[in-house]
Amino acid sequence: MNITNMYEQKRKASSDEAIAVIQPKADIIVPLAVGEPPGLLDSLPRAEHLDGNRLFQMLSLRPVLNVDKNKVKIVSMFLNKDERRAFYDHEIDLLPNHFSDLPYILNEMTTNRVLMVTTSPMDENGYFSLGTNCDYIPYLINGNSTIIVEVNEQMPRTFGKNQIHISHVDAIYENHQPLPETPTIPLRDEDKIIGNSIADLIKNGDTLQIGFGAIPNAIMNDLKAYQDLTIFTEMIPDQVVDLFESGAVTNRSNPLAPGKMTATFAYGTKRLYDFMHENKDVFMLPVDETNDVRHIASIDRMVTINATVEVDFLGQCNSETIGGRYYSSTGGQGDFGIGARMAKEGRGVICLHSTAKNGEISKIVPTLPRGAVVTTSKNDVDYVVTEFGVAKLRGKTIRERTQNLINIAHPKFREELTFEAKKMGFLL
Repeated sequence: MNITNMYEQKRKASSDEAIAVIQPKADIIVPLAVGEPPGLLDSLPRAEHLDGNRLFQMLSLRPVLNVDKNKVKIVSMFLNKDERRAFYDHEIDLLPNHFSDLPYILNEMTTNRVLMVTTSPMDENGYFSLGTNCDYIPYLINGNSTIIVEVNEQMPRTFGKNQIHISHVDAIYENHQPLPETPTIPLRDEDKIIGNSIADLIKNGDTLQIGFGAIPNAIMNDLKAYQDLTIFTEMIPDQVVDLFESGAVTNRSNPLAPGKMTATFAYGTKRLYDFMHENKDVFMLPVDETNDVRHIASIDRMVTINATVEVDFLGQCNSETIGGRYYSSTGGQGDFGIGARMAKEGRGVICLHSTAKNGEISKIVPTLPRGAVVTTSKNDVDYVVTEFGVAKLRGKTIRERTQNLINIAHPKFREELTFEAKKMGFLL
């Protein structure tokens, strides 16, 4: 049977018809963020045949699905703003993980498995592209997986290990709609100062992992005049396009795909998605490759930049909880922190504002509060940056770390922090 006939045979008239292939008690897994299939997900609450199923989502860009928990139990792998409330209201559960481990964890946890994904239209060879995504899905495509694709002509066709052949697909639903886009994040003066300080730690020829948010945006604004940078990251943000257009990026040092930018997912605006479409300079890889500590450690002059909620005097970083309540999850911060520490001339940067709640709370703290999560251990932290400077922690004693962190705290909290440090025996 040729691929056109195969496509027509598997194409369903509606999303409800497409998800009819899901069996009761099957585990449903969707890609993270932009890769989620909106039409298929919206059909789940209407499906009368579902019973005892689980739905695994990560960094969802949608409200929590309103579905009977006896029909579909939702498991988040990285909380969004709606899921934070839903977790404490017992509507969903949270699965702790290092991003790099998710392919293996999901493979171990699930047997009767359904993958629901958004893809670009099929090409002339019968392949769909996961477009903005690769993540954990390719690892799970095997004989145990039922695959339902939601074809969206707005999804960019990208290259890499994110291809699915029509022969592996069980059902197709076409749903062409604009992709989710990042909200506009205004730059504060503090963001610009932090971005400038981090840019000073970066050198021509470095390889970079930069995340999402106002501070990463500020950093990339300062990198346009740099030369011979390589992007080896988990997420491609919008401002990467500026670095390509300025000529700052050559990707010469990428060990997995020389001359190409590698990532496992992207989240930005239509400008980014258009840039990625059929761009051979972009190569999408599974997260067990992009976030493999061994790959990261093999890259000389690897620079990783991640944000945190608070840092204590030891250098422990809590990037997941606020006031003892879950706010997000680990993501790839642990993967890249360890990898950068092991890399030759590697540098790991943790950034944060010095205060929260309009300056009422210091984010440099003597000890992490009760209920806080240690996302990045003290032994894996290299630099910490606030708008008041850069604290070098790697190779520093407890007393040196404490003093360096107090030096970059907001000035109005430094006396109090020094007092607490002396009480703890960390300072004389």
